[in-house]
Parts: sequence; structure tokens; C-alpha cells
Amino acid sequence: MPKVLLLEDDRDMVTLLRTFLELEGFTVRALTLGEPVMALVESESPDVVLLDVFLAGQNGLQILENIRAHPRLGATRVVMVSGMDVSSECKKKGADAFLLKPYMPDELVRLLRSTADGVSPVA
Repeated sequence: MPKVLLLEDDRDMVTLLRTFLELEGFTVRALTLGEPVMALVESESPDVVLLDVFLAGQNGLQILENIRAHPRLGATRVVMVSGMDVSSECKKKGADAFLLKPYMPDELVRLLRSTADGVSPVA
């Protein structure tokens, strides 16, 4: 079962994603607001991070840069999501994939599975 770390600040979205992804066979851990992001990524060692570009009080692109610059976390697979098409910025910063909100649930599952497996996603 691939392990997904949700870095999302919308509680309703976290609840929906957690329930859906667990039903699809993923192990899911989600950020608690105020929790140090980098420490969480390091302690959880996820197969893939699902990272919102716009988090309350934090910049997802900066978090992505921090992950890529970290000696032990640099190879962590990261899928960025946003309601704005900032895919080129995300990919320039090192995202493995980008998904534009709103997205279809099956599209998310396909992208997370392929990214967790190390397959270069088309999205």
C-alpha cells in the first residue's frame, strides 16, 4: 500500500481525501495545522506527498524547494495541486507532477499510484 502524506489546509478536503484514498488502498497521513512540515515529511517517509500550492501561512512552492534541498528528502516524490494552473512553476521547482483542481477522483488515484511507483506521470 503506497503511503500518501497530505499537505492540505482545508479540513473538509483532508477528510474527503483521507476517506477516499484509504478506500483505494492507500495509507494516509495528513498535516495538522501548526505541525512542522519538514519534520513530518522526514518522520513519515511517504511514498508520495500531495502538496497544495497555497497553504494557510505557508507557500507550497517553498516547501517543495525545501524538500528538494534536504539531503535525505530530496528524492521524495511530490504531486502539487492548485486551483490555479501553476504547473510550469511547480515542475521548475522539482514537482514530479501537477494536478489542477477540481480534479476527478480516478485521475488523482492514477497519478498518485504512478508517482509512488516511480513512473513518470503524463499529467
